[in-house]
Amino acid sequence: MKKIKIFAVLGIILAVPVFIAADHVDAPGVAGTSADIADFYAFEPTIGSDNTVFIVNVQSNVLPDLTYGAFDEDVLIEINIDLDGDLVEDQVIQAIPRDGIMYFFGPFAPSSTGLDSQVATGNALGSVEISSNTAITTTTSNGVSLFAGPRQDAFYFDFNRFNQVIAPTEEDHSGFNVPGIDTFDGANTLSIALEVPNSLLGTPTAMNVINVPVYKTWVTTNRKQ
Repeated sequence: MKKIKIFAVLGIILAVPVFIAADHVDAPGVAGTSADIADFYAFEPTIGSDNTVFIVNVQSNVLPDLTYGAFDEDVLIEINIDLDGDLVEDQVIQAIPRDGIMYFFGPFAPSSTGLDSQVATGNALGSVEISSNTAITTTTSNGVSLFAGPRQDAFYFDFNRFNQVIAPTEEDHSGFNVPGIDTFDGANTLSIALEVPNSLLGTPTAMNVINVPVYKTWVTTNRKQ
C-alpha cells in the first residue's frame, strides 16, 4: 500500500512582489518551534539573469553558544509560486530533511492547492548534505544550485530599543538610536537556498506596479499529520 504523508500548513510568509519578507517569532501558533519561519527572499542573482534565487530561514535565534538547531524531519518547507497573479500557487518547490540530507522536489503544479500538501517524491529536484560549520553546496545537471544549513541571521533589528520607543518614559523619549544595537547579532537561523533556472519555473504573466512580469511567491511550513 502506498503510504501518503499529509502535511498541514503551520506558518506562512509572503514575498509579493518585493521579494523580501521577515517574520521572526511573531506567529503565535509556531513561534519558537521548528516550523517557525524567519525570513523569505526571492530575487535575481544578477540583473537580467535567467535564474531566480529563493532563500528560506527557519528557527531564528539559534544562538551560537547553544547546540545548533536541527531541521525537523516532520516539517515540510514549501515555496509557492503564482504565475498569473491570482495568488494561487501554480508551481511548488518542496524541501524536507532526512538523515542529514535535504531533499528538494519540484517545481511542479500541485494536484491540490491550499492548506494540505504531500511530498512529491516523483518530482525530485536534487539533494544536498546539510552543512555544519563549512558550507556544502551542490549543482544538479539541470543547473539548480542547492544549500541547507545554519547561517548568521541577516535580520537587523534593535528589538529592545523598539520596545522603548513604543512605550517611552518621561526620561527617555528620544526615539531610535543611530545606529542602534542589532538584537540578532550573533544569532543563527537554519537556511535553505536554491538558485533555479526560470525555464523550470514557468513564464509569469502577473505584473508588478511598473508592468514588469514577476513571480508572486510565498513560503509555508507544513507539519506531518
